[in-house]
Amino acid sequence: MNLRVDLQSDIPIYSQIVEQVERGLAAGHLQPGQQLPTVRALAGQLDVNPGTVARAYSELERLGIIATHRGGGSFIAARGDEAGLGAIREGRLWTIVGKAALEALSLGYTPPEIEAAFALHMARWRVEREKGEPGAVIARFAEKQNTIILTGSHDLALDLLASHLRRRYPHITLSVSNVGSLGGLIALEREEAHVAGAHLLDEETGEYNLPFVKRLLPGQEVVLLTLFHRVQGLMLPPGNPKRVRGLDDLRGGGVRFVNRQKGAGTRVLLDYRLKLLGIQAGEVLGYEREEQTHLAVAAAVASGAADAGLGILAAARSFGLEFLPLVKERYDLVVPRRHYDSLLFSSLATVIGDGEFRQVVESLGGYDVSEMGRIRSVG
Repeated sequence: MNLRVDLQSDIPIYSQIVEQVERGLAAGHLQPGQQLPTVRALAGQLDVNPGTVARAYSELERLGIIATHRGGGSFIAARGDEAGLGAIREGRLWTIVGKAALEALSLGYTPPEIEAAFALHMARWRVEREKGEPGAVIARFAEKQNTIILTGSHDLALDLLASHLRRRYPHITLSVSNVGSLGGLIALEREEAHVAGAHLLDEETGEYNLPFVKRLLPGQEVVLLTLFHRVQGLMLPPGNPKRVRGLDDLRGGGVRFVNRQKGAGTRVLLDYRLKLLGIQAGEVLGYEREEQTHLAVAAAVASGAADAGLGILAAARSFGLEFLPLVKERYDLVVPRRHYDSLLFSSLATVIGDGEFRQVVESLGGYDVSEMGRIRSVG
């Protein structure tokens, strides 16, 4: 057991020891039955009075966290129920999160701003842990009970949507997978999802999503529910050392670019804008390097592996990057009518129509939620 105490802290040393043992148990670093150092051994390790350690052990025993056997040492208490351990873990988590939330509230931040910031931090943690790997293959929705399968274009707000749905309807799960806008529509055509997230720009009409839905889902009755409009732009390292001022600066290979995968709406947007500027793919250094999500692109730029990537403001914020806005686009949820009219989807629609969810999405930055919930029908 590796404990440390701050001798200069206002918190009593014995309380620091108690807190660290509780934290180790909550995190799973300490297990029931694990033996603790003797009072004298831990006092020597921490360079404190043995009486201080004895007081800490006494408090831990009173809390039921440890059990002391005379002449046999002290052990993490063996519990016959997981509920006891779960209560400790849950209590610890509420303390940590509650302290951070109260501090933010005291500084004048609103609850939606705090939730959005927390979502951004968790999203960054996930991409760093998973190294941008795509999600698992989507299970057929017919095999799922009380689960809405949403796949398609990546967006941080979808995690918030899943969280708000779970909070309001605990028995319903929103399963989100990132396969790109085109991949999402194909999943609908194959009946592998209930909903697809899409932001596909049609070059001929300048319209988002509708032309692609008509081509890929012919003859189907489909509802397009607008989730938001969002700003896409170039994510750049702090200070913008390459002095990038727009997509035209990608020409010639002086700027290392990181791209999105084929079929992603962001990739379609990039190709369209490069075409307008007369820039060939071969003129862009890094055009062939592909990442699956906005966050993975942001991570590549933040790590110094690339000088620029196209993505959304929220992803840039989560990695502390500079952001050069380029275009505002529509992001729709594409839903076959048979799923849209279901009781299961009505729960999701209720959450989308909720003002609290709207506020949190807006707090992410770069989102226009004025048309959130607007529907258009096809077929």
